[in-house]
Amino acid sequence: MAEDGNVVRMVPRQSWSRQFRQLASDPLFRSIVLPILAIFVVLKLVTPLCFTYVGPNEYGIKVAQVGLLGKRGVHEEVYQTGYHFVLRPFGIERMYTFPKDVQVLDLTGTREESSQEAKVTKPAYIQTSDGFFVVVDVSILYHVKDPYTVFTRLGPGRLFESNGIVPKAEPVLKQTLGELTTEEFYNSPLRAAKAEMARALLQKDLEPYGLEVKQVLVRYFKYTDEIQKNIEEKKLKDQLVFKNQAEGRAAYEGAQLSKMVQEGQATVGVKIQEGRAYATKKDADRDLYVRTKHAEADLLVKLADARKTQLRNDALQGTGSDRMVGLKLADVYKGLELIVLPSDGPNGVNPLDLDHTMKLLEVKKGEGK
Repeated sequence: MAEDGNVVRMVPRQSWSRQFRQLASDPLFRSIVLPILAIFVVLKLVTPLCFTYVGPNEYGIKVAQVGLLGKRGVHEEVYQTGYHFVLRPFGIERMYTFPKDVQVLDLTGTREESSQEAKVTKPAYIQTSDGFFVVVDVSILYHVKDPYTVFTRLGPGRLFESNGIVPKAEPVLKQTLGELTTEEFYNSPLRAAKAEMARALLQKDLEPYGLEVKQVLVRYFKYTDEIQKNIEEKKLKDQLVFKNQAEGRAAYEGAQLSKMVQEGQATVGVKIQEGRAYATKKDADRDLYVRTKHAEADLLVKLADARKTQLRNDALQGTGSDRMVGLKLADVYKGLELIVLPSDGPNGVNPLDLDHTMKLLEVKKGEGK
């Protein structure tokens, strides 16, 4: 039926078949389009039946039930990520996958306290070396190292959990953690050492099955309420004893420190006094040295002055000293323009009478010649 404006007209069914016959008779359609469509349909039908996809985080192990294209049974080749040819129709071949990433076994008993991907079992029930029981939550990290060995020895799928690690986990934990006493469970380094020992034993047991144990983690442990109470009371008493011992050591060390401080202060005071006495002595020695040198210098100056005076007196008292006095007097007369002296009497002075003047000055004739 076709609608043209307000007119509705019927298209005969024969026109569709006629158009299809015309298209099928077209050489281009038959030579190109029709083979492509046929190949596409075949691939869509064959791909799910003959190809299997191995995910990015998986190993693949192929098992051939019928040896049409090769070896029958489990193939040793480990298939990695991608599409692989597997004749799935009639169960001729099948691809089994195993995880590559780290797997977790939680011995806790409660799904809420474990990861979503983990295998959860009941917690380990450990008897300590001193006869008490403790419930331990443990996480074991491991992974599939050799999928061919895992498949051939433990089976396909997740049987490596139920047939491999689960049956061996708790006995190994009882063997290693059971060597601890009740109190030693609180010793973190010792508990971690026993967990490492458990990892080594599990690795030794599971390595022939193609599994590798990465780590054993003790997450939590719990005693019965009565034992827990006794342990806590004992721990509190031990802590009180340790506290008193620590306070006693602290007091002793404080007294030793105060004594050392006082001795140090006394030593510093003595050294300061010694330094001051040394400085005073050096100052006194310096002043004595300065005064001594000043006195020696003053003595030398005074001796020189006395020597000069003595030499001068000796010169004045020696030969020619009277004549020198006369010469000095002559120099005095030389500077005078007018002089009035008594000229009469025995003490009269006549400047023109040199003989009388020399006699007056007690200058002897003939001296100094």
